[in-house]
Amino acid sequence: MMKNIVIINYGSGNIHSAKKAFEKVVADNNLNLNVTVTDDAKELEKAAYIIVPGVGSFGDCVAGIKKIPKMVDAIKDQVLNNKNPFLGICVGMQMLAQYGYEHGKFEGLGLIEGEVAQIEIRSQEAEISKKTLTTNYQLPTTCLKLPHMGWNNLVEIKKNKITEGFTEKDDFYFVHSYHFITDDRNVTAKVNYGSNITAIVNKDNIWGVQFHPEKSQKTGQKIIKNFLNNS
Repeated sequence: MMKNIVIINYGSGNIHSAKKAFEKVVADNNLNLNVTVTDDAKELEKAAYIIVPGVGSFGDCVAGIKKIPKMVDAIKDQVLNNKNPFLGICVGMQMLAQYGYEHGKFEGLGLIEGEVAQIEIRSQEAEISKKTLTTNYQLPTTCLKLPHMGWNNLVEIKKNKITEGFTEKDDFYFVHSYHFITDDRNVTAKVNYGSNITAIVNKDNIWGVQFHPEKSQKTGQKIIKNFLNNS
């Protein structure tokens, strides 16, 4: 019997791109899986895998998913009780947190302890340089641009099903101004942007990636394959 990958459509996210990316991995690897997109909470009862993409602000994305009748309850039932594998992408990962602080304070799904805050725009390297300068020198302004956008590699990669076969030489495509702050035991990999910040989270059957697998070409396809094969 064919199992379903269910991508939740709540009005935000690269739904079409995400669907195409999962369909390509399924086809290329001859996986007996069907990819569907839905805004109906009842469809999650048929899901073997649940995917939540996300583009936009934390508050808007949370509001969008909460507007769908019974969707939050359905996600929690399938993920926490039935232990179905879950993958959040970009803001879809951030929504796993308890709270987000983008243009206010908003409650997330609370599936992984932590919060989402803006990336520090002054790099650690700049702060270190400032401390080592004498009073005869002036530190040039060294601030990071937001959003963190473009290709970047992972660092501090832990052994995990989803990171199998990856090294710090592998690049992924990022677009974000906020990052997930959580206990290090929930962090599978980080990315350096001024400091090392969360790139992949995992708790039990729940995964989240800050980058966009659907835009990350071969490395993104490999992440999706690992998620589907090993979760």
